[in-house]
Amino acid sequence: MPFDVTRVRAAYPALAEGFIHFDGAGGSQTATPVIDAVAGAMRSAVSNRSSAFRPGQRALELVAAARSAVADLVGGDPAGVVFGPSSTALLYTLARTLGAGWRPGDEVVLCRLDHDANVRPWVQAAEAAGATVRWAEFDRETGDLPVDQYADLVNERTRLVAVTAGSNAIGTAPDVPAIAKIAHAAGALVCVDGVHAVPHAPTDLATLGADVLVTSAYKWSGPHLAAMVGDPQWWSTLRPAKLIPSSDAVPERFEYGTPSFPLLAGVAAAVDHLAGLDPAATGDRRARLRAGLTAAQAHEEALLDRLLTGLAGLDGITVYGAPARRWPTVSFRVAGMSPAQTQAALGELGLCLSAGDYYAYEYFTTMGLRDSGGAVRASIYHYNTADEVDRLLGELDRLAAAGRTMAG
Repeated sequence: MPFDVTRVRAAYPALAEGFIHFDGAGGSQTATPVIDAVAGAMRSAVSNRSSAFRPGQRALELVAAARSAVADLVGGDPAGVVFGPSSTALLYTLARTLGAGWRPGDEVVLCRLDHDANVRPWVQAAEAAGATVRWAEFDRETGDLPVDQYADLVNERTRLVAVTAGSNAIGTAPDVPAIAKIAHAAGALVCVDGVHAVPHAPTDLATLGADVLVTSAYKWSGPHLAAMVGDPQWWSTLRPAKLIPSSDAVPERFEYGTPSFPLLAGVAAAVDHLAGLDPAATGDRRARLRAGLTAAQAHEEALLDRLLTGLAGLDGITVYGAPARRWPTVSFRVAGMSPAQTQAALGELGLCLSAGDYYAYEYFTTMGLRDSGGAVRASIYHYNTADEVDRLLGELDRLAAAGRTMAG
């Protein structure tokens, strides 16, 4: 059955405003079931968690349902799902916890393709412990991340390898399973940033070889909340800094303060929404998620091909990176315009794109682009259409032509 994008778009009320959203990598629009779930939880009597009375029981149920939903989304264990306000906050918690056990001579291996959330917390934890940071480099022409270098970077002193499952700058999809195999052979942990990958295809922790994976619900139609998923037995070996009276249970010991129960209701609803992307799918939620996200992936890849082919035919457009495997994300510049100017010109026409370095600090620094404004990013999500891609290409052609005229 073809992907019914008209049906899918009907679930996103914000799209009725008429803006064209190529900014999903910075945060998708929110699906109606998510909005309803959040509002419903706020309208209901919900107290702090307690088994003693019904509103407290509802809080317990909302937390449990959200953990179960995220576990289904990424192939994890509900008891290993840790929630937090953002992936950045969660990774800082993990880095401080792991870093407390590092010593001089220990090493961590980081990747220059990553969002800074999966870089700076590890750099700072290593500095505090006197550990050494080693860097995996990307190919500057293609944007690919060569796996072979990890054989030289990882050794018996390596405590952790942090790598992205998808570059939020240029879309590169590294071979995470191969990297994880090298890391595990040396006894190192593998932390995978799944923020940019999870929204676009089925995810499985075991296949990735991830000891821990982070994902943000607001990148996959949900509320602004994040999750960090690992084996609950592994979590039980870690002792984060925490308040004395707060729970020492796993995974609660990693969650600071009272959670937002309405947003957790939205997380569960977002996963259910993704499980319904393919209306013909059957089976349990995990199976329906695989079907729905596989269908969405095919739709997004067709749009990505259309966009890349169109950009290649435009004079005055420089596209950065051409990775062999990529998520539906493209960064580019228009000759004669700064990225911010391009973003503003498109924004006036109702096209929403990102500009700057999008926190991909190491990528843009390595490419020598950060100080001059980074690039413009077009990121495709499953509610985008071929007509929207064509509209973007047409406006970019117009902007590039205007730039050529000014230069001449």
